[in-house]
Amino acid sequence: MINAEATARYVRTSAQKAGLVLDLIRGKDVNQALATLRFTRKSIADDVSKVLRSAIANAQNKDGFSGDVDRLFVSACYANQGPSQKRVRPAPMGRAFRVLKRTAHLTVQVSERPEKVVAVAADKPAAPKRRPRAGAAPAAKRASGRSRGATRKKGKE
Repeated sequence: MINAEATARYVRTSAQKAGLVLDLIRGKDVNQALATLRFTRKSIADDVSKVLRSAIANAQNKDGFSGDVDRLFVSACYANQGPSQKRVRPAPMGRAFRVLKRTAHLTVQVSERPEKVVAVAADKPAAPKRRPRAGAAPAAKRASGRSRGATRKKGKE
């Protein structure tokens, strides 16, 4: 099974906003994830799409890759917080407000789904039926009675 990842660092968005888009594609097939990103109305979706395409290309270049891109899926994707740029914004009465321009590191991991193994029917005869245990009550009797260990509460009635 092939694992490949790609990372875009210092992307100019907050990690929280990027996480909203990454939640949409986690666990999906890569083709379905790319289609989802194409029609997502968030500006970060273009950057996530770029990282996903890079992860797919990294998987294709690894040794042992089967060559079938349709078997790839997004196994993990996350956005870590990057460094924040501090800026100053003028405020009334000669004061200044601090503005944080946040960045994020986007990481997408893709993995190859294992091939589905089809079981071949064996030519074995069916196993013989077992006899019930000695002293065991029939199933109908057990179901009609109270369950084992159940006790009635003796209260004032």
